[in-house]
Amino acid sequence: MDFIKGEVLYFNKPLGWTSFDLVNKFRYKLSRKLKIKKIKVGHAGTLDPLATGVMILCTGKATKRIEEFQYQIKEYVATLKIGETTPSFDLETEIDATYSTDHITRELVEQVLQTFTGTIQQVPPVFSACNVDGKRAYELARKGKEVELKSKTLVIDEIELLSCELPVLQIRVVCSKGTYIRALARDIGQALDSGAHLTGLERTRVGDITLEQCMDTEEIDSFLDKMIEIEENKIDV
Repeated sequence: MDFIKGEVLYFNKPLGWTSFDLVNKFRYKLSRKLKIKKIKVGHAGTLDPLATGVMILCTGKATKRIEEFQYQIKEYVATLKIGETTPSFDLETEIDATYSTDHITRELVEQVLQTFTGTIQQVPPVFSACNVDGKRAYELARKGKEVELKSKTLVIDEIELLSCELPVLQIRVVCSKGTYIRALARDIGQALDSGAHLTGLERTRVGDITLEQCMDTEEIDSFLDKMIEIEENKIDV
């Protein structure tokens, strides 16, 4: 592998890591192994710290392909809790309101989910990296300031109900770039005439890249050692 010329690598981002944590960890280890001070590494699509799953990293000249990967279809498995909301629409913030779930049935959930397929409008979460007057929305939200974001057009190709053990739902979502699954959880809760927030999220696919093809972060050192050894043997020959 020629990491300077450019390589595309697939990782399973761990829970609690930011996307930049993964980039920085890999870049640091790669620089140390190659004995190079600077090497370009970027990621193709942010995952929240509380999400896990497929993350594509590009090195060297392959970073030019980042936009190509960003526009590919994404697939997620999301866990929602109905009847409770949080300001961030996930577990980053505390529950701020509770709602009745007595009227909710599996049949109602199935009906509501289908209303979200196709081209839809979605207002991003205020706890997001959206730009507001030169600042990130989450920076303002965390300071308690009011943030107003405009809705965006996006496409949801598929929503499948994987399990329904009320008040907890698990769904599979296939969607376009720019979809906030946290915001989808909010909107599903509202459509159910209740509330909802995200309690778990895993990105299971980006384009044709699935979790099975991804490397765990614990494998980085052994992977790099192996790749460098292969290159050194080529040179020896």
